Amino acid sequence: MDLARYQDTSTIQRVLHTAKTIAVVGLSTNELRPSYFVGYYLKRHGYKVIPVNPRETEILGETCYPSLLDVPVPIDIVDVFRAPDALPAIAREAVQIKAGLLWCQFGVVNEEGARIAEDGGVEVVMDRCIKVEHARYLGRMNWLGFNTRRVTSVRTGLQ
Repeated sequence: MDLARYQDTSTIQRVLHTAKTIAVVGLSTNELRPSYFVGYYLKRHGYKVIPVNPRETEILGETCYPSLLDVPVPIDIVDVFRAPDALPAIAREAVQIKAGLLWCQFGVVNEEGARIAEDGGVEVVMDRCIKVEHARYLGRMNWLGFNTRRVTSVRTGLQ
């Protein structure tokens, strides 16, 4: 599977700049889980975060829904923190609710799920972390040395 087609930087930048509502499928109440940290980060940066987890009623102070079909508002991004084999069903729901984009976190790679979403008119980003991409493109990683607005391959000193 060619993942490069699902990691287009212009698509990632556009959607991060225009999205307002992000449904996080598989959001956990456990503060040590990556899904919790990403949800917290996104909420802190101004996105409306909608938890989707059938085992919970509230996460991050937001009402939690058992499935995407139960969410009563339009969703710009469906961010998936589930096993890859769950992706086709989630993609079908994303198409049904007319989500703007299906975002599959690191390791969530499923060709059938991507095809279902694309065939239904939903864009796909796969095997990328939305928090990392947001930090990279909206300038939040400068202190780590990323996005320094300086690109060079020139080495200093003797060569």
